[in-house]
Amino acid sequence: MRTRTRLGVGAAFACAALLTAVGIGWGEGGAASSLFTPPNGPYVALGDSYTAGPKIPGQTGEPAGCGRSDRNYPALVADGLGLEADEFRDVSCSGATMGDLFAPQSTGNGVNSAQLSAVSTSTRLVTLGIGGNDIGFSSLITMCVTADVRDQVENWLGDRKAKEAPCRERYVSAGTDEVGVKIKAAGERLSGALSDIKRRAPKARVYVVGYPAILPAKDAACGPAMGLVPGDVGFLRQKQQQLNAILRATARTAGAVYVDTYTPSVGRDACSDPDTRWVEPLIPLAPAAPVHPNELGERGMAHAVLRAVRVPS
Repeated sequence: MRTRTRLGVGAAFACAALLTAVGIGWGEGGAASSLFTPPNGPYVALGDSYTAGPKIPGQTGEPAGCGRSDRNYPALVADGLGLEADEFRDVSCSGATMGDLFAPQSTGNGVNSAQLSAVSTSTRLVTLGIGGNDIGFSSLITMCVTADVRDQVENWLGDRKAKEAPCRERYVSAGTDEVGVKIKAAGERLSGALSDIKRRAPKARVYVVGYPAILPAKDAACGPAMGLVPGDVGFLRQKQQQLNAILRATARTAGAVYVDTYTPSVGRDACSDPDTRWVEPLIPLAPAAPVHPNELGERGMAHAVLRAVRVPS
C-alpha cells in the first residue's frame, strides 16, 4: 500500500470545500444536477505572482526568484483534492507574462523553465492565473500613485484646482485607451495559450483564474493605503474588471472554465480592514508582496477554485 504524502494543510479545509460543493451540486428538485467526477490529478498550476504568492511563508520550489509559497492557492487546491506530492506541479512564477508560458523566464534568482513544458498528455487538471503583467498592471499602479501625488503637490504649491483623475488622463486621451488596447491583446495571447494547453493535454480540465479585487467599490475609500485620488481608484478598478472580463470571455470561447475570485473578494481589497483583506496595500502589514494577495487571499482564491473544480460548470 502506498504511503500518502499530504501537502500540509488541515483536513478541515478539504471538508469545508466538499460540503460547499455538495450543497451547490443539487438542483431545485433535490436531485443531483449531474454526475460529475472532479479531476484527481496530475495537476499543473501555471501563472504569475498572484498564483505564486511571493513573500508568503514558506517560500518553496525552484528557482527561488519565482517566489512560490507552499500556502498559495495551487498548493491548497492540491491538498483539498487529496493529491499526492507527485501528482502536483506548481510552475507559476512572479513577473510571468503569457510569453513566459512558452519560453524560459529569467528571474532575480534563477531561470524558470517555460511553464507549458510541465503540461503533458497525462495532465488532468490545469489552473492558469495570468494576464496582469501583460498589461503592466503593477507599473500602472505605480505610475498612477506617482501621478496623483505629483498632482496634489503641484496643486498645493500652485494654488490651482487638482485634477479629478491625473492617471486616467495620462492613459486615456484623444479617444485612445492605452490600457484597453493592452487588455485586448492579452485576451488574444490567452487564446493561443489555451489552444496550446489543449494540444498538450487533450484530456485535462482547464480553469482560468481571475484576479481578486485590488481596490474598493467606493472611489474615496483608498487614499491613505494606496495614495490614489478617488477618480483614479475608479479608473484602476475599471481596468481590472475589464481584464477579468476578457479572461472570462476568452476562457469560455476556448472551452475552459473561468474562476471568479473577484466577487468573493469584494470588500476584502487592499484598502479594507487588515484582518479581513485578501490583498495587501503598498506597505504590507501581513507577509506578502505589495499589492498582492496575502495568505488569507490565497486561501480565498483556493476556495473559489475548489468550488469550480468540484461543481460542473
